[in-house]
Amino acid sequence: MKTIKYFTVIFFLLYNGTLSANEKLFSEWLNNFKIYALDKGISEKTYNLAMSDVVFLPKVIEYDRFQPEFYEDTKTYVSKRTSNQKVNKGLEIYELNKDFINLIDNEFSVEKELLLALMGIETNFGTYVGKMDILSSLATLSFDKRRSDFFTKELIIILKLIEEKKISHDVLYGSWAGAFGYFQFMPSTIERYAIDYDQNDIIDLKSTADSFASAANYINRIGWIKNQPCFIKVELSENIPKKLLNTSAKKLHNKNQFKILKKYLIKDTNFKNIDDNLIASIITPDKDIVPDSQNLEPAYVVFENYEKILQWNRSLRFGLAVCTLKKEFENVL
Repeated sequence: MKTIKYFTVIFFLLYNGTLSANEKLFSEWLNNFKIYALDKGISEKTYNLAMSDVVFLPKVIEYDRFQPEFYEDTKTYVSKRTSNQKVNKGLEIYELNKDFINLIDNEFSVEKELLLALMGIETNFGTYVGKMDILSSLATLSFDKRRSDFFTKELIIILKLIEEKKISHDVLYGSWAGAFGYFQFMPSTIERYAIDYDQNDIIDLKSTADSFASAANYINRIGWIKNQPCFIKVELSENIPKKLLNTSAKKLHNKNQFKILKKYLIKDTNFKNIDDNLIASIITPDKDIVPDSQNLEPAYVVFENYEKILQWNRSLRFGLAVCTLKKEFENVL
């Protein structure tokens, strides 16, 4: 027992020593970052307004480093995020905003079911948008060396949006990585795709009008094709070349027309209505994540719309969950 207490005390002292050192270095970094931000066109007035309360957040570093020892299999991951409870919550949101959501569907040529699915997976329909101070989160990750370049750019972008009065700095609370609003937009996504749809001179991604219009604009502009398939679950033949199997979301390879890939699939009625000329690829999402998973199952043929979901969030399982939830909404709307 004494040994355990001894190591606990040592860990506590080392952790707090590291934390104090980081806070000191972060303070020095802030001074240098201010010079950099002003050089990038941020006014001193805006910088002081936005950054005066920014602090180092050690929890953000913990989240960034966290690597779980156990990974859920795809079936468990998807089923948790596409439950009947999730569908019912989405239906409530739809019924409350039916006319508007239908309008956005028609205007941007993006299915209402997809928008509901994205909102449901990202923030449980706005019930969990995150409580972290986004400016402090981005500053902490910019200070940290692991992905400093990326988060420095994101921090500069959000400061520019504040400078241009497109975003109010005092509402910027969201995810630990700096994502904001009902659909979890990063600053660069806000800059490129967010819309002040209700024309009240500010982009509010925690409002129904701006958030749904912005999400629809985003997914439309990156190439989503309305009423085209997303994925189908398949059973693979044992003779399929291993080079055809994608286990990473970084970049899907060996894409081909569906009719070419079909020869490696065990026949099933779930793809009899799929256009043979659609470009597709094959993913086996468990292989590189779940210990002792099978080589060829579960397996999915994914189409170009699925890749647009990967541009939104580069995760094979996220894409499958969104498309599955979309299908659940199609069955009831």
